[in-house]
Amino acid sequence: MKNQEKELKIQISKEVDNQKDEIFKTIQKLIRIPSVTGDEGEAQEFIFKLYLSLGLDVKKLIPKKEELIQHQAYVETGLPYNESRPNIIGILPGVGNGRSLILNGHIDVVPPDPIETWDEDGPWSGKIIGNRLYGRGAADMKSGLIANFFALKTILNLNLQPKGKIILESVIEEEAGGSEGTLALFLAGYKADLMITPEPFELKVITAHPGINYFRVTVLGKTAHAAQSHKGINAIGKLSKIYERLTKLDKERAKRNRYEFFEKLTGRSCNLNIGTFHAGNWASTVAGSATLEARISYLPYETEEGIKKEVRNAIDEVVSKDSWLKEHPPIIEWYGWRALPWVQDHNAFGVKQFLKTASEVLSQKVDVAACTCGLDARFGSYFGVPSLVFGPKGGLLHSSNEYVELDSVIKTIKVLATFIVNWCKVS
Repeated sequence: MKNQEKELKIQISKEVDNQKDEIFKTIQKLIRIPSVTGDEGEAQEFIFKLYLSLGLDVKKLIPKKEELIQHQAYVETGLPYNESRPNIIGILPGVGNGRSLILNGHIDVVPPDPIETWDEDGPWSGKIIGNRLYGRGAADMKSGLIANFFALKTILNLNLQPKGKIILESVIEEEAGGSEGTLALFLAGYKADLMITPEPFELKVITAHPGINYFRVTVLGKTAHAAQSHKGINAIGKLSKIYERLTKLDKERAKRNRYEFFEKLTGRSCNLNIGTFHAGNWASTVAGSATLEARISYLPYETEEGIKKEVRNAIDEVVSKDSWLKEHPPIIEWYGWRALPWVQDHNAFGVKQFLKTASEVLSQKVDVAACTCGLDARFGSYFGVPSLVFGPKGGLLHSSNEYVELDSVIKTIKVLATFIVNWCKVS
């Protein structure tokens, strides 16, 4: 690294360190604004004002369903499209002759229920204990969203002017598929030479994720009064057999599909999770119906048709051994979240440049891995925008007492700020 570059790296590091208190307080403020998917408006207003404070050209974008549904990656969520759920875009035009960059992040979080499983301060506290900041969205991904902001703020605080355009994006609905968020922004023309999303992946560069589908299985039983329950057919018991078989299928698939690149983070390449189970409507009535909803992932060498067939075959196996289910076959519906496998070429110029920068800033080799969840980064492939994910360390995502490690947030900001200089160039 040249002397001038080394000096600039030192200046960036010092400036980020000088802002630590402000960074942590800003994350706390954002966490204290609940923004469960479908109710992101108040938090987006906070982001809107934050972007304005940098002097950016700030815009609100309300997605248009009639445009989104034409795209192959669109996922129907049933959520409203209106002014209470805008995407927020902050644009720094750049002074010319530099590469452009999107720093993308999602404002929405998953529900914190059951609340009683959190510690006494609850899911919206933003409390700090040692190196950890707690709250729903602390890791996934309000800290990353704020890291984007402070990376750019650091550059501007040093009176540096990026030559390439920089676009800060705070999007809605990532947790439900991302159609009204990142996909909507791409369709509206917000593109760049590279997109980075600081999701919480242990300061590793993520360049792939599996295919993902949601499905629903409904079984009908025969209702009867509880006093004559022997005359009914309880749908709970019938669906429980299917639950057990799908759980077995999950283990079978995990054993069969061993892919080191996808196992680096969690030790598993793919998963089948049963997330909901609803049945009956009255304690004194034999349950006449039962429904489970599940999420299955699959690897790039598999096909969507193939995993659907596996699910169908597993359920058919249960049906073949049950006379009631033979006469009343389960209903299988594929709905909601649907993402094809995403694999970003590691040799893409932007990815290689980012890996070089991150390794230099962190003074260690930065690893490349795949994750086993779905990411908005996948949308870049539809629009010719190379994309990668790099963000802080955290834990208990989508669980009680979610947290982010604060020192890793600082490291993320330093990497992002330095990369802005290296990628976009500055004057």
